Amino acid sequence: MIDPQPLSRRNWIKSISGGLGYAGLLGMLQDEALRAAPAPTLAGAAVPKFPNFPPKAKHNIVLFMVGGPSQLDMFDIKPSLLKYQGQRPSSVDLRTERTTGGLLPSPFEFKQHGQGGVYVSELLPNLATVIDDICVVKSMYTFNPTHTPARSLFHTGNIAATRPSMGAWISYGLGTENRNLPGFVVLSPGPGGGGLARSGFLPAKHQGTYFDDSFVEPDKMIRYLKNTELDKDTQRRQLDLVQALNRDHEQQFGQDEFLEGRIQSMETAYSMQFEATDVFDIRKESEAVRAEYGDTPFAHGCLLARRLVERGVRTVHVYYGPGQPWDDHSHISRNLKQRCPDMDQASAALVRDLKRRGLLDETLVVWGGEFGRTPVSESGDGRDHNPYGFTMWLAGGGVKGGMAYGETDEFGFKAVENPVSIHDLHATMLNQLGIDHTKLTFRYAGRDFRLTDVYGVVCKDILA
Repeated sequence: MIDPQPLSRRNWIKSISGGLGYAGLLGMLQDEALRAAPAPTLAGAAVPKFPNFPPKAKHNIVLFMVGGPSQLDMFDIKPSLLKYQGQRPSSVDLRTERTTGGLLPSPFEFKQHGQGGVYVSELLPNLATVIDDICVVKSMYTFNPTHTPARSLFHTGNIAATRPSMGAWISYGLGTENRNLPGFVVLSPGPGGGGLARSGFLPAKHQGTYFDDSFVEPDKMIRYLKNTELDKDTQRRQLDLVQALNRDHEQQFGQDEFLEGRIQSMETAYSMQFEATDVFDIRKESEAVRAEYGDTPFAHGCLLARRLVERGVRTVHVYYGPGQPWDDHSHISRNLKQRCPDMDQASAALVRDLKRRGLLDETLVVWGGEFGRTPVSESGDGRDHNPYGFTMWLAGGGVKGGMAYGETDEFGFKAVENPVSIHDLHATMLNQLGIDHTKLTFRYAGRDFRLTDVYGVVCKDILA
């Protein structure tokens, strides 16, 4: 018997999902991360809602040090640690997540650099040369001392594992300047940010698209980049048919944002076949530029981030991984000596390269981890998690350079002067992109959600 119901777009997609003719497109979409697809406007809107005031930045790059880097060995100089070495003075509550010992001074020398005289450790000679373009925020704090919830707080503003990430919120609000590339890209060796690029309850097209930056060849970095079964014209005819069924579905059943996201993913995957082979091939950079960044996965990610924002990608997250290498519960001095050189080289090269190309003013770079480290020792020569006071830095995008903002107590344990929460950081990032964080909302389950929830204050003191 013939089904009397008309063939809807949803049923058509379901019915052919296993068909050979559709295998090419499904191959390009085999990684769920490729669901992210850009859109120039908010869902259902005729014109973009944002920016709702003139932005200072068009793009955002997040350099994430997975595990929690030690501010006390890189940016937050504390002479009292040496004075009271091995002790636990009562002037500050030094209770920590694990059992810890006495105060542990940094073995690394600090010097003042740049016109603002910002203190930088000897571990970071390259970042010291660009410190006049960097604002070091020494009074960050967060609300959880454990990796997974703290990481979720940084990325989504909430410890819940289901909320949209900041990249998805930015994509939702601003879309992208290049419809042939995703609006939100994640670069990482191994797992792509541990699921921290999710779109949550936002439409699926705003989810981050993950690429493995341990490779330099685009065809290895992006699996199934090209459809080897169907030529360009045949693929285009298939997509046109899908979109025709899409319009018919909307006329019959109303708009379906999540299914729409899947359809737009196909458009992005189709277009990426022809543009991604170029933008993701860092071998097209000069030898001098590649040497400036270095030849590690993090270096590849930083260079790719510059190439992506140059092509109009809205937001890029670069993870220093795999795993959580900055989680130094022991042997911290040895580990930092091994780990800092390539991070320092690539991070500084990114700031320098963006500035050289006239992109730094319109690109906000944010560096940091889910929390910092304690001033007291763990396992003899390590540092425990510290959410109470740690350091992040920002560069470009209308942020003042050559300055340190805020302070922790005399031992570097808690933020005491101009404290900046994760919500404040998010509010400031959105502000520089031309977004009032209180107005970037999405209605879900009967209430309006936003990245900053009911919190967040823009840190106007660090803005130019």
